[in-house]
Amino acid sequence: MSRATPTGSPVARLRRFPALALAVSMAFAAGTACAQSRSADVPPPQDTPYPGTVAIHVDASDTAQGIFRVHETVPVQPGALTLLYPKWIPGDHSPSGPVAMLAGLRVSANGKPLKWTRDKYDVYAFHLDVPAGVSSVDVDFQYLSSRDGGYEMTDRMLDLEWNKVALYPAGHFSRGITFKPSVTLPQGWQFGSALETASRSGDTTTFKLVPFNTLVDSPIYAGQYFKRVDLTPAGGAPVHLDIVADAPKYLEMTPEQVKVHRALVAQAAKLFGSHHYDHYDFLFSLSDQLGGNGLEHHQSSENGLGADYFTAWADSAPGRDLLAHEYTHSWNGKFRRPADLWTPNFNVPMGDSLLWVYEGQTQYWGFVLTARSGMWSPQEFRDALAMVAANYDRNREGFQWRTLEDTTNDPTAAHRTGLPYRSWQMSEEYYSAGQMVWLEVDAKLRSLTHDKKSLDDFARAFFGVDNGSFVTRTYTFDDVVAALNGVAPYDWASLLRAHVDTLDPPLLDGLEGTGWKLVYTDQPSAYEKQYDSRPQSPRHLFNVTWSIGLTMGADGEINDVRWDGPAFRAGVSTGATIVAVNGKDYSKDVLKDAIAAAKGGKEPIKLLLKFQGGYRTAAVDYHGGLQYPHLVRVEGTPDYLSQIIAPRR
Repeated sequence: MSRATPTGSPVARLRRFPALALAVSMAFAAGTACAQSRSADVPPPQDTPYPGTVAIHVDASDTAQGIFRVHETVPVQPGALTLLYPKWIPGDHSPSGPVAMLAGLRVSANGKPLKWTRDKYDVYAFHLDVPAGVSSVDVDFQYLSSRDGGYEMTDRMLDLEWNKVALYPAGHFSRGITFKPSVTLPQGWQFGSALETASRSGDTTTFKLVPFNTLVDSPIYAGQYFKRVDLTPAGGAPVHLDIVADAPKYLEMTPEQVKVHRALVAQAAKLFGSHHYDHYDFLFSLSDQLGGNGLEHHQSSENGLGADYFTAWADSAPGRDLLAHEYTHSWNGKFRRPADLWTPNFNVPMGDSLLWVYEGQTQYWGFVLTARSGMWSPQEFRDALAMVAANYDRNREGFQWRTLEDTTNDPTAAHRTGLPYRSWQMSEEYYSAGQMVWLEVDAKLRSLTHDKKSLDDFARAFFGVDNGSFVTRTYTFDDVVAALNGVAPYDWASLLRAHVDTLDPPLLDGLEGTGWKLVYTDQPSAYEKQYDSRPQSPRHLFNVTWSIGLTMGADGEINDVRWDGPAFRAGVSTGATIVAVNGKDYSKDVLKDAIAAAKGGKEPIKLLLKFQGGYRTAAVDYHGGLQYPHLVRVEGTPDYLSQIIAPRR
């Protein structure tokens, strides 16, 4: 995140488009009361400013024990006061605020403790009565970060998300509550954040005043080993890559690596033709300890990959699309947002019905921009896309009973926890299935206009408007259809509904529409091999889905069993561990050799499984050999796919 000074206050930004701001406020204020589904004792948010400024200080110096210590001073008036812990977190699309990690809550006024009670029906709400003569209350608590993996704080770096360490007064839109934030970091640590620095004293930094919604949208990455790289495009707003790493050697970038990261920013600027930030920072952790992360914000993004992202560049293609995906969200998700995902504060429920646009098209542009910038070669892009396509060719049986749009409910229903049979249950398919939808739309636009128009034109018209504005513009399904018709008239509503609202959607149609088709061979692509060779990768899975129907971790523990696939029919269960294959100790090579050897034969592949304290053998009746996805050209058709990923000049 950049610390450049923004042009104008948040209020001034809102005033750039007053009619729009009023329309958004009226539309959502009208539905707030019925949408909250919370206790009647919690005041519903009103679009009125909160009187005074809330001061919040976070002491984040206790890295040994992973404790964030919080002190807030909240201006108040006598009477009932409700403080809220953020519940519905933008980007998580779900009620995922970790309120269980809040501990030690104490409220006082003029040095005397005040009693608080948690709401009977809403565990995110805390009620108290403010005595007469009290103009402010002091609030103290701790946020206790994870100690068993997925760390938010290590002895070398931390990720401070303000929604986890703040309470805010109920009864107001979050944009109407002003905060004065400050943080104390370990001695000598440096940080990146979209927040603007007001002053520093020792290891404590005080930031400029911000509305609460902007504070929540402005996390901090800090670390002992820190590097800031300028990615600003020519004539554009400042963009930086703020890197924290496990050791100094992981901060080193080659000139070519710097070049392609700068090209990512330049290609995004050419795509959208606008920006909706005064400055932007990629907050980037390179760590085998800090939890891997990917979360969008308006002027920054949280990104986390393995420590050797730069030093093992040749072997780290899987995951390189993360930065492009999160950057695209500054346009799609933060500036333009589905109407039911806009809420006046962080405790009013969100709706996720258009996540196949919000996340699906972002996933599409994430792949495309990674290729256009040179962060992927054209072959790496095609190999990555082949793996996505193969999932929807052979590994998503759940489309027999669920629609793509129904999976937009998964963040709330499943809370992003592991599922025993993902291929049947499915989980958040709006990302990659949505990506395949938008690939088809791009191909159709090119075909309809004889290659004169493309999804690039939609992106510029839909996301590239109001250059420089920070005011969120919401959209509906009809808005998306209208914008597509503005590029090329067609029955876009029917095409989209046929993909998102029907069972067994034709998700591979778009691939062949670009001049390529999916095939399988007995050799994995170089891209797919990297999943097998890098067990430390957060995305690592040993994948024989396309053949016997299994994915596994490095130790042979089965991550997923393809529903009604060969292994499933043999009784193999997710969660079991493969101990031996055909009488030989398990390794991924032993398993691959057994699958290859069974091709064309009659003997089953015998898997010795350990599960729930016992052992049993499963005989997998499969004789199709190893199967790995690839893309090949459809001769005699336009090669739209190569045109899609060609760098824009």
